[in-house]
Amino acid sequence: MILNRLIYLIGVSSIAVGLLFGCSNTANVGSDEIENYSAKQIYDRAEYEMARSKPIDAIAFFSDVERLYPYSEWAKRSVIMQAFANHKAKQYKEARDAAERYIEYYPADEDSAYAQYIIALSYYDQIEDIGRDQEVTAKALQAFKKLIKNYPDSEYVKPAELKFDLAFDHLAGKEMEVGRYYLKRQQFPAAINRFRIVVEDYQTSSYTAEALHRLVEAYLSMGLVDEAQSAGAILGHNYQASAWYKRTFSLLRNEDLSPAVKGNGWLRKIHRQVLKGRWL
Repeated sequence: MILNRLIYLIGVSSIAVGLLFGCSNTANVGSDEIENYSAKQIYDRAEYEMARSKPIDAIAFFSDVERLYPYSEWAKRSVIMQAFANHKAKQYKEARDAAERYIEYYPADEDSAYAQYIIALSYYDQIEDIGRDQEVTAKALQAFKKLIKNYPDSEYVKPAELKFDLAFDHLAGKEMEVGRYYLKRQQFPAAINRFRIVVEDYQTSSYTAEALHRLVEAYLSMGLVDEAQSAGAILGHNYQASAWYKRTFSLLRNEDLSPAVKGNGWLRKIHRQVLKGRWL
């Protein structure tokens, strides 16, 4: 497995590999000189560079293995290691390119799962704060989902699921941020649209309880009492012990109202899902 191979990097003999290349760096090994070495020798030098935290130098040597010995087992290893080294160097596009190439060449190989994990990580590690565009977050989610679906028995599924949940929460947080912005400025329909997205599309996120409470606030502000009570009922069913429900209950009580499903809008559909155990 690739992880075992990476652990091995720490144990690479610096003296042996250093003597092989005269302890020279990548720039000092010319193209004519590199061709005098075997695939394994060049690959070992690449691992040596990785072991001393020089991924850029390592990438050059891994690339040489693939270029000079394209049909060897060392070339196969070099492709996945290029993905790993590029990710270490924060060259995310290059990491994805190498990982995608590995999956294309060796779709049934056990390290294809790791290649897919690198693709997902290359997006995940670029996720910005909630206030930025979230396109990369969506791509990370898609890549993690592909890993979980295509490699369900892989050792990378658990960390992928954890990072998927964090990225999922991140997208929900973006919708909440925009919704709060509109709510604060009394642009209630726009705020409701954002909170509805959280409730319908990000039900398992950590923001769902707040989204339901904000819906109560927005609907009451618009005089839409049935909708406010319905949102309160869903909140009470799922988060009765939460601070958000306590705030909602007080808000409704101040209007002589109580949580209850009313009307035939989209919230009634959500409530039916709750009762049938299809939600949360």
